[in-house]
Amino acid sequence: MFDPDRRTIPAQPPKAGFAAGPSKLDAIRSVTLSLVYLPLARPISDAKVLTGRQKPLTQVAFLFCEIVSEAGHNGLGFSYSKRAGGPALYAHACELADNLIGEDPNDTARIWDKLCWAGASVGRSGIATQAIAAIDICLWDLKAKRAGLPLAKLLGAHRDSVACYNTSGGFLSSTVEEIRDAIDHSIASGIGGIKIKVGQPDPMIDLRRLDAVTSHIDGRVPLMVDANQQWDRTTALRFGRLVEPLNLEWIEEPLDAYDAEGHAALARELATPIATGEMLASADEHMALIRADAVDFIQPDAPRVGGITPFLRICTHAEAKRMRLAPHFAMEIHLHLAAAYAHEPWVEHFDWLAPLFNEQLEIKDGRMIVPARPGLGCSLAGKARDWTVETRSFGV
Repeated sequence: MFDPDRRTIPAQPPKAGFAAGPSKLDAIRSVTLSLVYLPLARPISDAKVLTGRQKPLTQVAFLFCEIVSEAGHNGLGFSYSKRAGGPALYAHACELADNLIGEDPNDTARIWDKLCWAGASVGRSGIATQAIAAIDICLWDLKAKRAGLPLAKLLGAHRDSVACYNTSGGFLSSTVEEIRDAIDHSIASGIGGIKIKVGQPDPMIDLRRLDAVTSHIDGRVPLMVDANQQWDRTTALRFGRLVEPLNLEWIEEPLDAYDAEGHAALARELATPIATGEMLASADEHMALIRADAVDFIQPDAPRVGGITPFLRICTHAEAKRMRLAPHFAMEIHLHLAAAYAHEPWVEHFDWLAPLFNEQLEIKDGRMIVPARPGLGCSLAGKARDWTVETRSFGV
């Protein structure tokens, strides 16, 4: 019998071809973080504004992350916040950035865990994960560029284009006439679906606007509606039953974002599909929706849930439930992730971010084309530099 007090086992040399410890293909040399404010052309209002919960949206704060490796590879990633939170995102990312120097940029999962634990006292949701998101997305962009592949191809694409729908022309701050004009412009530009906002204090106003929009579309493209969490369960059920003859693609956020049980009840009761998830700020929060069969379309937002690493976890579980995917906002990122999802998805078209990037995405025949450029396929334009209010670099 082996007696540890009498014998020791000599250390064995590593086998040929294997390193004795973690090896590095590359190392992070520098990290640059920037806080950028994108001004909107006009104030934007949805149901949260009309019900007095929020003020009109006039600008969007972006946290940009740029990473350069010792081997000369580079990446770009971003997160964002609407109305509040931009300075907090930037500050927390600055607290974490030194932890990246010297790490192998290919180790995305391990780095995500390291950053999460570095900021563990502020939790694993909200600002904490959204700050990590810009870094994580940057690392995935770098990894795909290093491979010489579009991110969708690196992940394993199911398709080279994704059905896309427009939201930016259908806010409650727009008149019916303005929405009609936006619909015509969207369809003429090749966009394949239209989403309008609902959730007025008086649901009858929603129904009148929806009737006008439905008549104008006249079956040319699918139509979605988005209530932005404004209804209680009774109102949502009544509204859902009234609009079932319209054959909507989905009803989005009819209830509070965290009401998985209520969304599940609606999904059982209504023929119209239910969509939600955009306001949840972690993968675990999405798991509650998935476990409850609360959605037909799940709508995670990579910058909100912590980046591409947790987004892929959500997709793995959603795929198993045969849920459809319709990521929220940030089409520059989500086009790639939707292209790699098993079940036919949608991607949301927002033209707000166009001034930030040198490259623009192509749309044809109702679908957004995955760019052939490596990584995310986008680079920061001069306007983004002009709108930068703070920037800080770490490392060399």
